[in-house]
Amino acid sequence: MAEPQIRIAHAGKVFTSAGGDVEALRDINMDIPAGQFVCLLGPSGCGKSTLLNAVAGFSLASSGQVLVDGKPVTDTGPDRGMVFQEYALFPWMTVAQNIGFGLQIRKTPAATIKQTVEGLLETLRLTEFKDRFPKDLSGGMRQRVAIARILALDSPIMLMDEPFGALDALTRRSLQDELLKIQAALKKTVLFVTHSIEESIYLADRIIALSYRPGTVKLDIAVDLPRPRDASSAEFNALKRQLSEVVMHEQQRHQEAEVRGLTVD
Repeated sequence: MAEPQIRIAHAGKVFTSAGGDVEALRDINMDIPAGQFVCLLGPSGCGKSTLLNAVAGFSLASSGQVLVDGKPVTDTGPDRGMVFQEYALFPWMTVAQNIGFGLQIRKTPAATIKQTVEGLLETLRLTEFKDRFPKDLSGGMRQRVAIARILALDSPIMLMDEPFGALDALTRRSLQDELLKIQAALKKTVLFVTHSIEESIYLADRIIALSYRPGTVKLDIAVDLPRPRDASSAEFNALKRQLSEVVMHEQQRHQEAEVRGLTVD
């Protein structure tokens, strides 16, 4: 049996501050095979982004192990590309320059950069915007550029932290569909953070719901619905009800903690 591309074994995370220690994650275990699309689901404060950052190498686990291709994560690396909600584009660079920046850092030949950038501009319907700056783009266009920049590096793993959370419903669905097409064509492994139950069902091969802090794996289920998925179908809504029960219970715990003044994001 093949080793999982991402293995998280008994991982925990504790943040230390002047106000005392905060346990964000406790005993997280999951194996993610290559090419799987996994959504991390849960309310604010459950540690979704903390876990994603541990896989990315931005903030290492305090205990346990996070492995990528069998090697412990000790830092960021080219095998993992990150897409943030805030786009994180360079405002002084054009769309084309933003997409090609990572390749320039790698000292990729100019002809290869040009070919890669032009292909991604076409794939993500950005060709007519290639000379524009981020300030001149809509939120959806900026997120397309952010995705294209990660794809240019050809990282086998895409880590996505609520990338569509700030977008309107129509733009979000359009980008969800584009992401699914890209993932199906390129067989990327995707670890995608969301607080939207419907988004997780629409996108994922597998949904892992986390409990409120300290985050633990509350539910880990495969989504066997055929694609494209119909959000109005009985099967879709049955799964939505199952997940809603779990997530709303954790949301209630979050709200109770807020009332007690215990929340730390």
